[in-house]
Amino acid sequence: MTLLGRATPAVEPTPHPLRTRPFRLLFTGRALSLLGDAVIPAALALAVLEATGSTSALALVLACSMVPKLLLLPLGGVVADRFAARSVALAMDLVRCLTQLLVGIQLLSGTPTLWVIAAVEVAGGAAGAFAMPTSAPLVKGTVPAPGLQRANAAMGVAHSASRVGGPALAGALIWTVGPGWAFVLDAASFAVSAALLCAVRVDRVTTPRRPLLADLKEGWHEVRSRDWYWTSLIGHSAWNGAAAVLMTLGPAVALDRLGGKATWVLFLQVGAIGLLLGSLAADRLHPRRPILAANLGLATYALPLVLLATAAPAPLTIAAYGLAQAGLGFLSPVWETAVQRAVPAHALARVTSYDWLLSLAAMPLGYALAPLAASAWGPEVPLLAAALVVGGCCLGTGLVPGVRRFGADRGCEAPRTAD
Repeated sequence: MTLLGRATPAVEPTPHPLRTRPFRLLFTGRALSLLGDAVIPAALALAVLEATGSTSALALVLACSMVPKLLLLPLGGVVADRFAARSVALAMDLVRCLTQLLVGIQLLSGTPTLWVIAAVEVAGGAAGAFAMPTSAPLVKGTVPAPGLQRANAAMGVAHSASRVGGPALAGALIWTVGPGWAFVLDAASFAVSAALLCAVRVDRVTTPRRPLLADLKEGWHEVRSRDWYWTSLIGHSAWNGAAAVLMTLGPAVALDRLGGKATWVLFLQVGAIGLLLGSLAADRLHPRRPILAANLGLATYALPLVLLATAAPAPLTIAAYGLAQAGLGFLSPVWETAVQRAVPAHALARVTSYDWLLSLAAMPLGYALAPLAASAWGPEVPLLAAALVVGGCCLGTGLVPGVRRFGADRGCEAPRTAD
């Protein structure tokens, strides 16, 4: 037996979640919307740059989506807990269908206006803040407890597959019919997702109505009362910040030292494949200490950062990134399953909204600091610093008693810390 406990093939006491109608409908809708979303980054960047010729304009549009999402995520968690998660997700699918369709129409008209695109992105970002916390309650409400990890792994596979196929589909649309149709496709995917959600039956948990501030405080109490949860969030936040550093500086390092554009494209594709393989592994392997195993896997992100900083051979750097992304692919379903099983259903959306908030908030910081540090000391310094932070934070969770004990005895939550 190792430190992590013996990883054994999953026992299947119940049918695979995809054999059940409610989850199959939910999965199909989510998979389609994920694929639609995967074509948007390239299409949006090209559309804004063609319309304005300004990278500052692109940064403004991206900020218009990110800022309302960060500001409204806690409120989104409260709304998803107070009301039926299915109803909230359905409404947000319709909002995002409308926002993407409006951008598509603007681009297809041939006279796109920056302020209109920016305003639509604000609305889309706000809708995302309310939609993201509904994911965990929807899965938990459509799948029996024994099948949660397989259901989350299936969702992870859909996300990973969209990362592999999305850029290719985006390229095909952009070069054949133009970026406007990419937004129309995304709008259609949200419309189909909304239609499928109408047919999904989701177990609903009644939540007592209280003042907004009381709901926010209760959600935060659920976070901080679990040492395995809040310490892991530090590691996850560090990972997102490090990922922003890598995505900011990695392309330049690849162009200057590792062989050019083809190397960077291969780097990203191997990472997407690693993400997919990690999600597939989560469907089959159930470590006895899931939080510890997942966080240690996430720590492997330090490897490609160090190798990029030291200009290691391209094949080694690419392989390390594939391994690191496999760690992420494994973590996501394992983490989501642990949270769904350990957190009371009436607070699940609020707890996951804080998870998203802390994770996403680290990315703008990485995007902002990485180029400044690289200008002052060269790319090696921020890359190595990011490696130290993500490796230290993720490995450091192994020192936390709740992380080590979670699931070690009966696959259930370790005792919570005192208030």
